[in-house]
Amino acid sequence: MVEGRGYDSNVYVFDDIMVDTGTGENMDYILKSIKKAGVNPDDLSMIVNTHNHFDHMGGNRYLDLKVAMHREDALILEGGDRDMTVASMFGGSLEGIKVDIKLEEGDKIHDFEVLHTPGHTAGGICLYNGETLISGDTVFANGGFGRTDLSGDMNDMGRSLEKLVKLDVRYLLPGHGPCTNDGSKYVKMAYDLSRGLH
Repeated sequence: MVEGRGYDSNVYVFDDIMVDTGTGENMDYILKSIKKAGVNPDDLSMIVNTHNHFDHMGGNRYLDLKVAMHREDALILEGGDRDMTVASMFGGSLEGIKVDIKLEEGDKIHDFEVLHTPGHTAGGICLYNGETLISGDTVFANGGFGRTDLSGDMNDMGRSLEKLVKLDVRYLLPGHGPCTNDGSKYVKMAYDLSRGLH
């Protein structure tokens, strides 16, 4: 894990996969942190973006790697929509970014399964391998969940959290903030909170 700096999301690396890339404003820090953890950035082959918001994929353009993202969010990213990707909110500029692999529910990335978890965005995903949930901005380690007022939908978020609450989650690795090794507890808190808002 590379902890997000400034507006950057957290960045996770496993095998040859990089999950999210931040805004791109702190790429030196991210690449140095990856090297410090004993991974050569040249050995990475693919970026998996949990969703199409600028603070999670702005760094894609600085890395010569294949990009994978859920099909629904990929269409918006390829179109270079500054509002739907919230690039305009972060003062970022955005050309359309090519997405090489358009993910669907159930696809596998090594040991991780792709779970389509719309709510924060229409094509948000989580990655789950039986004990670890890389959750993007769907759920956080304080029992909160991603905002739905920018390019999302609260009803979708409720359904996504209902899907996640059925999983056995030990390690919760969110898009922002700390990780936790008591993941199911915080997923349940987020689910209960979302039900209270319906």
